[in-house]
Amino acid sequence: MSEKQKSPFRALKKPSGQVSESTEIPSSPVITNSKTRPKILAIANQKGGVGKTTTAINLATALAETGERVLLIDLDSQGNASTGLGIPRNQRGHGSYAVLMDSHKAADVIRKSIVPNLFLIVAESDLAGTEVELVSQNRREYRLRDALDALKNTDQTSELSFDHVLIDCPPSLGLLTLNALVAADSVLVPLQCEFFALEGVTQLNRTVQAVRRALNPALELEGIVLTMFDRRNNLSELVAADARGFFGAKVYDTVIPRNIRLSEAPSHGKPVLLYDSKSSGAQAYVQLADELLKRERKAGTKAV
Repeated sequence: MSEKQKSPFRALKKPSGQVSESTEIPSSPVITNSKTRPKILAIANQKGGVGKTTTAINLATALAETGERVLLIDLDSQGNASTGLGIPRNQRGHGSYAVLMDSHKAADVIRKSIVPNLFLIVAESDLAGTEVELVSQNRREYRLRDALDALKNTDQTSELSFDHVLIDCPPSLGLLTLNALVAADSVLVPLQCEFFALEGVTQLNRTVQAVRRALNPALELEGIVLTMFDRRNNLSELVAADARGFFGAKVYDTVIPRNIRLSEAPSHGKPVLLYDSKSSGAQAYVQLADELLKRERKAGTKAV
């Protein structure tokens, strides 16, 4: 990059070392229990349009297709993860808002998705006002963590245990994202391969460090996923090199390309693996899931 385009990474403190056909959605919720603690992964970036929800939906799907049992929590009031898994607003019922406001237990609002092994807590319309409502509440930063702890400790008479919980965070660093970071074991950051997308990493990194100091000492940076990568575009290569230069091995080898099928799939209410499994976008998320699982096995970080 030119001297005029200095990398925003220079303002950052370097991170420390650890950092088929669709099935019918059931009308009744599924009560669940986990005998072993799942790996809880917040997918976060306060900048919009970086591929965050696309990554949440398709990484969750790719993990589920390996046989992993996955719960995806839609914590974004836009509800795009819910829509992208085939659940329109008029069919959602109770979801993450009800859990955060403690009117329903997490186990009571989990439902099957259109993907085998993938379950979902939807985002209701009421979620848009949650941050205002939470301001005066006790343990406002711990609402999601408490809910997931309660889910973990339910009776062992349920149909499922989860291997992974993925949280699709809103494009902001407010109380909803803070709840996700407090509940999570680690944070996965989708990074769009455009220059200004780098700037968002600065504040997110500061927030992660602050959460580690004050609220969740175990929180780690899981990694950086490069999204909307275009090999024909020199800037994509420059941004990728800059990210790898700063974050090193935290940047995944797998990159998510710009792909029309990834853009089309949500309008059909399907993840790209159901919409077009042979597309480059679908195959990239298969590779990302495989890389994530291999990293977990190598590091021994999967919660038990």
